[in-house]
Amino acid sequence: MRKVVFYRTPSGGEVVLDFVREQDREDRAVIGEDLWTVQTGFPLGLPVCRPLKGGLWEVRSSLPSRREARLLFYHDTRSDTLVVVHGFIKKRQKMSVSDLQIARKRKAELEQRD
Repeated sequence: MRKVVFYRTPSGGEVVLDFVREQDREDRAVIGEDLWTVQTGFPLGLPVCRPLKGGLWEVRSSLPSRREARLLFYHDTRSDTLVVVHGFIKKRQKMSVSDLQIARKRKAELEQRD
């Protein structure tokens, strides 16, 4: 099983975990189960996980609140770790450019830190 770590801002803020914690209890449970499924079986395909461009992947969660949550992550092959860099509630059919930009920026930031 792979280790999962969540993005922290340079000042120590846990923005992705904060996103998850803000969700209703039932929604958090589904997000956690889906992330666990990816953690134990990565790499996986649809419906739970799919690759994006630039080394990013998404965990796809259909929530009891009738919303769609996404966690974006990348696989750090050196440490065999899944690094979750962004989380959001999907509001449109297609993922917004700004959500992808946030994830790409954080991924690049973490890769530079190493």
